[in-house]
Amino acid sequence: MKYFVLLGDGMADWPLEDYASRTPLQLAVKPMMDELCAHSLCGMVMTVPEGMVPESDTANLGVLGYDPRVYSKGRSPLEAASIGLDMQPDDVAFRCNLLTISEEERDYEKKRMIDHGADEITTEEADQLIRALQEKLGTDKRRFYTGVSYRHCMLWKNPPKIPDFSRPHDILGLCVGDYLPESKEYLDLQKASYEILVDHPVNLERKKQGLHPANSAWFWSPGKKPQLPNFNERFHVRGTVIAAVDLIRGIAKVAGLDAPFVRGATGTFDTNYDAKSYAAITAFMNGSDFVYLHVEAPDECGHRAEADHKIMSIEFLDQLILKPVKEYLDGCGDDYRILVLPDHPTPIAKRTHTREAVPFFIYDSREKDRVSGITCYSEKDVKAGSDLYLEEGTELMPLFLQ
Repeated sequence: MKYFVLLGDGMADWPLEDYASRTPLQLAVKPMMDELCAHSLCGMVMTVPEGMVPESDTANLGVLGYDPRVYSKGRSPLEAASIGLDMQPDDVAFRCNLLTISEEERDYEKKRMIDHGADEITTEEADQLIRALQEKLGTDKRRFYTGVSYRHCMLWKNPPKIPDFSRPHDILGLCVGDYLPESKEYLDLQKASYEILVDHPVNLERKKQGLHPANSAWFWSPGKKPQLPNFNERFHVRGTVIAAVDLIRGIAKVAGLDAPFVRGATGTFDTNYDAKSYAAITAFMNGSDFVYLHVEAPDECGHRAEADHKIMSIEFLDQLILKPVKEYLDGCGDDYRILVLPDHPTPIAKRTHTREAVPFFIYDSREKDRVSGITCYSEKDVKAGSDLYLEEGTELMPLFLQ
């Protein structure tokens, strides 16, 4: 038996006023998803427990069967694991966004949050900026490490008291003054990063090209070294995770799942969809029973309020990933199951994550004659056409792998 999960990060949405009050899932031309949904077990699932922030670490942990209330230690330690950092008990990892704030105001507190990802800066450019931060701000106890695109890591041994941090993608367009860390040590560090980065050659060149400069670091989501029960031993499968972002790759590594590098996988709209489907097929051919393929693109489009790109990213998931993987599974000679879902909504109108139930379907090759009565895979259609509702995200993986 083979199991394939296709997770479109942030794929769920709210009805769009400019598109006849339909969501991207309703608007996208996605014949493969719709066909499978019509012959699947369909339902809604609440991936994020009540009282928890609807972040991708929380939601993906839940989808993979790990209770976030027990195992969520912040996204940064998982990203540190993906980078390959060996965290010690007294280490705390912080997410270090390279982002864009306005430059016309003199005081840092009066600047506005322009872009939480600095126009999705390339990893090669970001590496130069992280190296500059390490040179100027790194110490024997505090170091900066390059991740992917705008997502990076600061590791601090026995750091000062940790305040509440704001998520930068929640305050787009707003003055940062009301969302800065109250602790002087962390605030001074962010201010110092601006002075180092604002006139860095990488950013001066980006401005010439009409791109947002990555002119400040922003720290958030701290946590200590994570531990997860081994996924393969728990569910009696050999598993692989295909993902571009360090957060999901970190979950995979901590859970004992393979996480191969995929060339051209970026975590943005322009990711290499073909390479991801090829990586999934290759994992099956190399002996994996379970493949979890994560695509960040819909989420990034939601944060950037790019409705057309979000619709297109769903279409790419359908035709460039789901279709070729299903064709492989049809010809491999084994029975198989396919699970498709988002981890959480990232509504265009809100530009950040929300805690709401998301639609899923489970297709089983042994039950091709099943009729769900749902011919469009979308939030509205699945909710209206199915009575199945999972109150906990952790219920989904045992159901899928039963």
